[in-house]
Amino acid sequence: MINNHLLSLAKQSPSDNKNERPDNEISLVVIHNISLPPGEFNNDYIEQFFTNQLDFNKHAYFQNIKEMQVSAHLLIKRDGSSIQFVPFDQRAWHAGESSFKDQNNCNDYSIGIELEGSDNLAYEAVQYQSLKIILNLLKAHYPIEAVVGHSDIAPGRKTDPGKAFNWDEIQD
Repeated sequence: MINNHLLSLAKQSPSDNKNERPDNEISLVVIHNISLPPGEFNNDYIEQFFTNQLDFNKHAYFQNIKEMQVSAHLLIKRDGSSIQFVPFDQRAWHAGESSFKDQNNCNDYSIGIELEGSDNLAYEAVQYQSLKIILNLLKAHYPIEAVVGHSDIAPGRKTDPGKAFNWDEIQD
Protein backbone atom coordinates (compact mmCIF):
# COMPACT_ATOMS: atom_id res chain seq x y z
CA MET A 1 0.00 0.00 0.00
CA ILE A 2 1.12 3.56 -0.70
CA ASN A 3 0.22 6.23 1.86
CA ASN A 4 1.49 9.81 1.66
CA HIS A 5 3.74 8.73 -1.22
CA LEU A 6 5.47 6.16 1.01
CA LEU A 7 5.48 2.42 0.36
CA SER A 8 4.24 0.71 3.52
CA LEU A 9 6.17 -2.51 2.88
CA ALA A 10 9.51 -0.68 2.57
CA LYS A 11 11.90 0.27 5.33
CA GLN A 12 12.10 4.07 5.38
CA SER A 13 15.62 5.55 5.24
CA PRO A 14 15.23 9.23 4.25
CA SER A 15 17.79 10.79 1.94
CA ASP A 16 18.58 14.49 1.62
CA ASN A 17 19.52 13.85 -2.02
CA LYS A 18 16.21 15.01 -3.43
CA ASN A 19 14.24 18.10 -4.29
CA GLU A 20 10.77 19.16 -5.32
CA ARG A 21 9.42 17.94 -8.64
CA PRO A 22 8.21 20.42 -11.20
CA ASP A 23 4.49 20.13 -11.86
CA ASN A 24 5.00 16.97 -13.91
CA GLU A 25 2.84 13.90 -13.47
CA ILE A 26 4.68 10.75 -12.44
CA SER A 27 4.47 8.67 -15.60
CA LEU A 28 7.66 6.59 -15.77
CA VAL A 29 9.51 4.00 -13.68
CA VAL A 30 13.24 3.61 -14.28
CA ILE A 31 14.96 0.35 -13.30
CA HIS A 32 18.62 0.59 -12.26
CA ASN A 33 21.19 -1.64 -10.62
CA ILE A 34 23.82 -0.86 -8.05
CA SER A 35 26.34 -2.70 -5.92
CA LEU A 36 28.91 -1.17 -3.61
CA PRO A 37 31.70 -1.89 -4.04
CA PRO A 38 30.95 -3.12 -7.58
CA GLY A 39 30.01 -6.80 -7.62
CA GLU A 40 29.65 -7.05 -3.83
CA PHE A 41 26.27 -7.60 -2.23
CA ASN A 42 24.55 -7.94 1.15
CA ASN A 43 26.06 -4.99 2.95
CA ASP A 44 24.72 -1.57 3.98
CA TYR A 45 26.94 0.54 1.73
CA ILE A 46 24.19 1.48 -0.75
CA GLU A 47 21.92 2.73 2.02
CA GLN A 48 24.82 4.64 3.57
CA PHE A 49 25.72 6.14 0.19
CA PHE A 50 22.17 7.29 -0.60
CA THR A 51 21.84 8.84 2.89
CA ASN A 52 25.27 10.56 2.82
CA GLN A 53 26.64 8.38 5.63
CA LEU A 54 29.14 6.26 3.70
CA ASP A 55 32.66 6.17 5.14
CA PHE A 56 34.65 6.70 1.95
CA ASN A 57 37.76 5.22 3.60
CA LYS A 58 36.13 1.77 3.98
CA HIS A 59 37.04 0.70 0.44
CA ALA A 60 39.34 2.12 -2.24
CA TYR A 61 36.49 2.22 -4.79
CA PHE A 62 34.54 4.63 -2.62
CA GLN A 63 37.04 7.39 -3.43
CA ASN A 64 35.60 7.33 -6.99
CA ILE A 65 32.12 8.26 -5.74
CA LYS A 66 33.12 10.58 -2.92
CA GLU A 67 31.80 13.74 -4.61
CA MET A 68 28.54 12.21 -5.82
CA GLN A 69 25.16 12.91 -4.28
CA VAL A 70 22.62 10.45 -5.61
CA SER A 71 19.51 8.66 -4.46
CA ALA A 72 16.65 6.58 -5.72
CA HIS A 73 13.11 6.26 -4.55
CA LEU A 74 13.57 2.57 -3.75
CA LEU A 75 16.23 -0.12 -3.42
CA ILE A 76 15.33 -3.79 -3.70
CA LYS A 77 18.00 -5.85 -1.98
CA ARG A 78 19.10 -9.37 -2.95
CA ASP A 79 16.74 -10.87 -0.32
CA GLY A 80 13.76 -9.02 -1.82
CA SER A 81 13.44 -6.49 0.99
CA SER A 82 12.99 -2.88 0.00
CA ILE A 83 14.20 0.45 1.33
CA GLN A 84 12.61 3.78 0.41
CA PHE A 85 14.85 6.85 0.38
CA VAL A 86 12.64 9.49 -1.23
CA PRO A 87 8.83 9.87 -1.17
CA PHE A 88 7.38 9.28 -4.62
CA ASP A 89 6.05 12.83 -4.95
CA GLN A 90 9.59 14.21 -4.62
CA ARG A 91 12.40 14.19 -7.16
CA ALA A 92 15.10 11.60 -6.42
CA TRP A 93 18.48 12.03 -8.09
CA HIS A 94 18.75 8.74 -9.98
CA ALA A 95 18.62 9.25 -13.75
CA GLY A 96 21.03 12.08 -14.46
CA GLU A 97 21.07 13.41 -18.02
CA SER A 98 18.22 11.48 -19.60
CA SER A 99 15.33 11.57 -22.04
CA PHE A 100 12.23 9.49 -22.75
CA LYS A 101 9.93 10.10 -25.72
CA ASP A 102 11.58 13.47 -26.39
CA GLN A 103 11.02 14.62 -22.80
CA ASN A 104 14.31 15.42 -21.04
CA ASN A 105 15.18 15.25 -17.33
CA CYS A 106 13.50 11.96 -16.46
CA ASN A 107 14.01 12.64 -12.74
CA ASP A 108 11.25 15.25 -13.08
CA TYR A 109 8.56 12.68 -13.90
CA SER A 110 9.91 9.25 -12.95
CA ILE A 111 10.30 6.92 -10.01
CA GLY A 112 13.75 5.34 -9.73
CA ILE A 113 14.06 1.77 -8.47
CA GLU A 114 17.51 0.33 -7.83
CA LEU A 115 18.05 -3.42 -7.73
CA GLU A 116 21.05 -4.62 -5.75
CA GLY A 117 22.93 -6.26 -8.57
CA SER A 118 25.08 -5.74 -11.62
CA ASP A 119 24.69 -5.85 -15.38
CA ASN A 120 26.11 -9.36 -15.79
CA LEU A 121 25.02 -11.33 -12.71
CA ALA A 122 21.58 -12.90 -12.47
CA TYR A 123 19.10 -11.16 -10.21
CA GLU A 124 17.37 -13.18 -7.51
CA ALA A 125 13.86 -14.55 -8.09
CA VAL A 126 12.69 -12.81 -4.92
CA GLN A 127 13.89 -9.47 -6.32
CA TYR A 128 11.67 -9.94 -9.36
CA GLN A 129 8.76 -10.91 -7.10
CA SER A 130 9.21 -7.78 -4.99
CA LEU A 131 9.65 -5.58 -8.05
CA LYS A 132 6.47 -6.93 -9.64
CA ILE A 133 4.45 -6.27 -6.47
CA ILE A 134 5.88 -2.75 -6.20
CA LEU A 135 5.23 -1.99 -9.88
CA ASN A 136 1.61 -3.09 -9.52
CA LEU A 137 1.17 -0.82 -6.48
CA LEU A 138 2.78 2.11 -8.30
CA LYS A 139 0.62 1.58 -11.39
CA ALA A 140 -2.51 1.52 -9.21
CA HIS A 141 -1.50 4.78 -7.52
CA TYR A 142 0.15 6.84 -10.29
CA PRO A 143 -0.49 7.18 -14.07
CA ILE A 144 2.56 5.09 -15.02
CA GLU A 145 2.86 4.82 -18.78
CA ALA A 146 6.13 2.89 -19.06
CA VAL A 147 8.76 0.92 -17.16
CA VAL A 148 12.22 1.23 -18.69
CA GLY A 149 15.86 0.59 -17.91
CA HIS A 150 18.37 3.32 -17.14
CA SER A 151 20.05 2.29 -20.41
CA ASP A 152 16.85 3.17 -22.30
CA ILE A 153 16.79 6.79 -21.11
CA ALA A 154 20.56 7.37 -21.13
CA PRO A 155 21.85 5.21 -24.01
CA GLY A 156 25.59 5.21 -24.43
CA ARG A 157 26.02 6.62 -20.94
CA LYS A 158 24.35 3.90 -18.85
CA THR A 159 24.00 0.12 -19.25
CA ASP A 160 21.84 -0.87 -16.28
CA PRO A 161 19.87 -2.90 -15.42
CA GLY A 162 22.02 -4.85 -17.86
CA LYS A 163 21.73 -7.96 -19.96
CA ALA A 164 21.23 -10.10 -16.86
CA PHE A 165 17.87 -8.42 -16.19
CA ASN A 166 14.96 -10.55 -17.42
CA TRP A 167 12.16 -8.21 -18.47
CA ASP A 168 9.76 -11.15 -18.89
CA GLU A 169 9.85 -11.67 -15.11
CA ILE A 170 7.96 -8.41 -14.49
CA GLN A 171 5.38 -8.63 -17.28
CA ASP A 172 1.74 -8.98 -16.25
